[in-house]
Amino acid sequence: MDYPVGPHEEERLAALLETGILDTASDPAFDAITGEAQRHFDVPMCLVTLLDRDRQWIKSAQGICLPETPRDIAFCNYTILSDEVFVVEDARADDRFKSNPAVTGDMGIRFYAGAPLIYMKNIRLGALCLLDTKPRTFSRGDRAELQIYAERVVAEIAAREFTLHPSHE
Repeated sequence: MDYPVGPHEEERLAALLETGILDTASDPAFDAITGEAQRHFDVPMCLVTLLDRDRQWIKSAQGICLPETPRDIAFCNYTILSDEVFVVEDARADDRFKSNPAVTGDMGIRFYAGAPLIYMKNIRLGALCLLDTKPRTFSRGDRAELQIYAERVVAEIAAREFTLHPSHE
């Protein structure tokens, strides 16, 4: 499968590596956010994903045990193209996703809503995403609320980067 790549991909990948968050242990702060979002939106699955060069690494997951996926099947590739929440109300009816193994295989994804993890201008590290095995709608208010959860994730990433790279005053 092909996937879109934004114009700032190399800068985005460099920023992701600089955070030092890839391949780190599970963290209660991220798990608390995904758990809260999962309950708030009443979805079976909620993830914090970070898009590396060839994989989608999962920092936190509720409702699914999956450490990573190949990047070429990640819905989040579309989420990181803009600052807006990206929604697929029925993946089987969407030409971009209807043949995706996450849709046609055991996961059976039908609904996806992802808020980009906006780290800095033009840099979106990944997404906070909601997944369901049935189609659903997602209102403008839902989108705004999901973005607030994503901002909390970014604040956690930034706080950890600060502790990994303290300033030398």
